Amino acid sequence: MKDDPLARLVSLEGVASGFAAARDGIDVMLRDRGLRRTSPETTAESLLRGAHASAVLEGSGSSLGEVRTSGGDQVAQDAVRLSTELLALVPVVKQAPLQAFARMHALAAGASLEADELGRPRSAAAAERLRRLSDLLLAPTTAPALVVAAFVHADLATAAPFASHNGLVARAAERLVLVARGVDEKSLVVPEAGHLALRAAYESNLRGFREGGQAGAHSWLLYAAEAYAAGAEASPLRLDAAE
Repeated sequence: MKDDPLARLVSLEGVASGFAAARDGIDVMLRDRGLRRTSPETTAESLLRGAHASAVLEGSGSSLGEVRTSGGDQVAQDAVRLSTELLALVPVVKQAPLQAFARMHALAAGASLEADELGRPRSAAAAERLRRLSDLLLAPTTAPALVVAAFVHADLATAAPFASHNGLVARAAERLVLVARGVDEKSLVVPEAGHLALRAAYESNLRGFREGGQAGAHSWLLYAAEAYAAGAEASPLRLDAAE
């Protein structure tokens, strides 16, 4: 196998065990509740909750109730529009990640930017960064799918390759990878809510990742394992069981 940079990250202290525990928690939740309770409506609710959480992280002031009844503010509407079409991109991200990233940005930013800005990298450097991420997704890796999803999220969020809406795109891409790589095929986990619940750590670790180096990536991955556990707890399946 060629160089596998994601596998090298998994070898860092605490990463493999942290993600194994997170995956076990997700699998238990899906097995114990998902097989009996899964429906298209549950997936739609997970996507809505994720869109709301992602919008809040992007600066929205709308409540979940407002998003549910009236669409909320513009940021919330952008996030919901992206989430509504997201699962249709599962086959695209498997074969043509660049196309999937461009479509996600076009969906999120469609109400804000000119047509010629939608889905287009903001610079040659940004285009190259996207190409490298696409190549990474298409290359074989021994890294767990959760690690791949966490890396995609951080890389997109910190590279900010588009003119706007990069946070929404990054968090949507993370969810998309979780579905495409078989972690959560019906998209019942709410990773965006996990990040919102851990917002201070989320923002701090993204800054560390942006600064570069192995230490920043290591800290981000340790954080992400915790966030996925929180995202599983935020699933509508968990909430339904508690009611």
